[in-house]
Amino acid sequence: MQPKRYLTDLVREDLKEKIVFIGGPRQVGKTTFTLSVLGAQERAHPAYFNWDILSDREKILAAELPAGQKTVVFDEIHKYARWRNLVKGFYDKNTPHIRFLVTGSARLDYYSKGGDSLHGRYYYYRMHPFTLPELNSYTKKETEVLLQFGGFPEPLFKANERFSRRWRLNRNRQIIHEDLRDLENIRELSLIDLLVSLLPERVGQILSVQSLREALQVAHESVERWLTALENMYLIFRVPSYSAKKIRSVKKEKKLYFWNWAEATEHGARFENMVASHLLKYCHFIEDSEGHAMQLCFLRDTDGREIDFLVLKNGKPDFAVECKSGDKQLSKRIEYFKTRLNIPEVYQVHLGEKEFGNAATTGMLLPFRKFCKWKKLI
Repeated sequence: MQPKRYLTDLVREDLKEKIVFIGGPRQVGKTTFTLSVLGAQERAHPAYFNWDILSDREKILAAELPAGQKTVVFDEIHKYARWRNLVKGFYDKNTPHIRFLVTGSARLDYYSKGGDSLHGRYYYYRMHPFTLPELNSYTKKETEVLLQFGGFPEPLFKANERFSRRWRLNRNRQIIHEDLRDLENIRELSLIDLLVSLLPERVGQILSVQSLREALQVAHESVERWLTALENMYLIFRVPSYSAKKIRSVKKEKKLYFWNWAEATEHGARFENMVASHLLKYCHFIEDSEGHAMQLCFLRDTDGREIDFLVLKNGKPDFAVECKSGDKQLSKRIEYFKTRLNIPEVYQVHLGEKEFGNAATTGMLLPFRKFCKWKKLI
């Protein structure tokens, strides 16, 4: 049995006031989560509607809402071109007697723009894969399993490498050949396949759109548009550089990561991707639930000094994280960036056992699993 998802209590509370949108990667567990909110086990529950199911689609368009249900779920309804007006009409007509929970495997905030706005009528959450804090397990063994199989429920809890490979292949095919085709009106699907195949070896690196353009033999604008579409589908995310004159930082550079860090082929890159995913989940959770403006960046100056991640809260540095697969000494770059940018806390995380230092002064080296517990990540 899967652990209780981290958004459960917040969503139930917010449903009392507004529509709740939940966007997130395909197969991250949104359907299972919404059924748990309904108190159901099966998709046959009368308050659950999936746009991909023809009979459900017909009931949605006919406005046939079930009698006696306090909460109604619309799953994947963003695939309907006029879904914004449809949901708005349901909400305006039935609130406060019925609450509405809307989920989708794409950025619902992006697909809610334009047309008749839903502004002021919804709260939006981005659901992430399982992480160490959500599993409520901080053992070395659990960390290794999570690193190997990723945080998506099926491959994580099955913990079988053959199943995991087949699951990743099928999921990527669905995203490219169904979601991108239907939502982004992209027709060059064979080139998207090739693009996605080129990305795992670039995890954790500054992404060169120029090199991808040359490999694919297409225009720079096309590659950028496809990468943005893959971000909208929650397949990848890009982390921008932090711009500051005090360190002569590089500008307009971005590093690439996958929502499913198991896509990364090299061990060190996979660990860095897992750390990035934990931090992005933390940023999204604080922003979606508390309303603070959060951003995940990386630090690099023109002399090549770098720290992997900097978390910004309301535009100011909150804490920084450097990733190392081993547990050796603290990086000299920590003191350099901490002093010049006045970063309150800096951590160097690893997969070993060693722990020393002080995050607020010299920087702190510690196992990643202890860092997650120490910082109370989500």
